Amino acid sequence: MRTSSLSAVLAALALCAAVALAQSPAPVAPPAAAPRPPRTYPAPTNLKVLPKDLTGQQVHEIMEKWEGELGGHCNSCHTADPNNIGPNGKPRLKFEDDSKDEKVVARLMYTLTQELNQKYFGAIKMDDDHGKTPSVSCATCHRGHMHPEEFVPVKEEHGAMPPMPGMSPAPAQK
Repeated sequence: MRTSSLSAVLAALALCAAVALAQSPAPVAPPAAAPRPPRTYPAPTNLKVLPKDLTGQQVHEIMEKWEGELGGHCNSCHTADPNNIGPNGKPRLKFEDDSKDEKVVARLMYTLTQELNQKYFGAIKMDDDHGKTPSVSCATCHRGHMHPEEFVPVKEEHGAMPPMPGMSPAPAQK
């Protein structure tokens, strides 16, 4: 009799648990966050090498591209203003300030890439690559690093470099 009463108690507990679960309300998903309005960017000031007619959005997009190509962040070139704290508790940046050497160098490097692309690469007419003109950008050298890594050529086993594809090897020296 003891086994049957224990079974009956277990069955009653299981039934109570099933009924309680069936009667509990379904979990309610939290309300969806209201969509954020599109971010606006103030008109740029102190543009010295970028075109002066760019919008704040366009300058922001260029800066994001440069960040990726250089592996840096906004504060790599722009100084923080300790007297102007943003909603995240961090100082806002003074984009118009030219006191960081990195910003001066960035302007020089941008001017260099523009000159290379216009004066030198712009003169190259490509028959292959679907007529696409070659160009350089920050990423050409930096490849995601603030300071480009030194290029070290791989030495060949016998000291001679293999010929470039499509070129005949140099004649052997005597």
